[in-house]
Amino acid sequence: MAVRAESTVLTGARVVLPTGVVENGRVRVEDGRITEAGPTGSGTAAPSVGSDADAGAFDLTGHWVVPGFVDMHNHGGGGASFTSGDADAVLKGVRTHQEHGTTTLVASTVTGEMDFLAQRAGFLSELVEQGDLAGIHFEGPFISPCRKGAHSEALLRDPDPAEVRKLLDASRGTARMVTLATELPGGIDSVRLLAEHGVIAAIGHTDASYEQTVEAIEAGATVATHLFNAMPPLGHRAPGPIAALMEDERITVELINDGTHLHPAALELAFHRAGAGRVAFITDAMDAAGFGDGVYQLGPLEVEVKDGVARLAVGGSIAGSTLTLDTAFRRAVTVDRLPVADIVRAISANPAKLLGVYDRVGSLEPGKDADLVILDGDFAVAGVLRRGEWVVKPQVAQGVARS
Repeated sequence: MAVRAESTVLTGARVVLPTGVVENGRVRVEDGRITEAGPTGSGTAAPSVGSDADAGAFDLTGHWVVPGFVDMHNHGGGGASFTSGDADAVLKGVRTHQEHGTTTLVASTVTGEMDFLAQRAGFLSELVEQGDLAGIHFEGPFISPCRKGAHSEALLRDPDPAEVRKLLDASRGTARMVTLATELPGGIDSVRLLAEHGVIAAIGHTDASYEQTVEAIEAGATVATHLFNAMPPLGHRAPGPIAALMEDERITVELINDGTHLHPAALELAFHRAGAGRVAFITDAMDAAGFGDGVYQLGPLEVEVKDGVARLAVGGSIAGSTLTLDTAFRRAVTVDRLPVADIVRAISANPAKLLGVYDRVGSLEPGKDADLVILDGDFAVAGVLRRGEWVVKPQVAQGVARS
């Protein structure tokens, strides 16, 4: 069970704020919210009760404090599937990712029969209403058979706006994103429908041309589902969707930074072209994330996970990932050599803004939920606080906070 931290002060760490990295920073938490975030001794705080002597204080010298991670594309973890698991299983998966720093998580489904997906939407919406999930993402069935990846081709269908609306209705206002192959019949009308209802239309698992992708963006699409994957490669005569998605300022590009889905040069290209403000790190995780190798089900398809890489048992297509966002963060620092402040934007602020929850999460600012991650000097998770409760309590010296 998570342990409630009624009043906590974190001092001495590098604290990543929206304005940049603060050395020897200080974060104070009271009753589940951040009341102070800034340099030690800055005096910039919301009204506070009690004193530092009353607070649980942690000296985090040599550590980093960053906002809780926000994963907007995640199919499961801890051995549990968000597409098929019961409530206990889904919560186990959520908890697994929380232990790796993801304090805000959208549950993604995979292609299935429409009636099943509608039923699943109703079930997951209850967990959204309880505050365990941040929303629902439908990846499939409205995707291209040419770029189906780990989706059952027999269950794919064109994006009929009436059927898209059926899933939105079943979600009871908790649907946050739908991935579409917008070049298919009904694709553009479905994008317009999603935009009208405030739901993200994401272009993915698509065989669209450059021109068709531009048309979808003009209709209201705002996200590229796992850029580079499940779409035509970038070409010099037929640039395809990748060029259109990277060049348009209205598009945020999802990136899976696990070393399997993307070569470091491809990730660097996306960051350079789109900029840190238009990148969202995601996991696209399946059941094996945080659990281990073995045989799993992804919807109706069997998946074999070996050495941490998930592939369909038949055909060998990559089938999601076993990634957790702390690993994506550490890889972004150590392999990709990205600035920590840019990584925080991609892993917290940008997805929070897309999901419409940046007023509560995604940055360390007074008044926001106390969602934060403590990383050690090697960028491994040393502590996780979610809504003022310790998911992972830091094993560091405690005492009276330094002023």
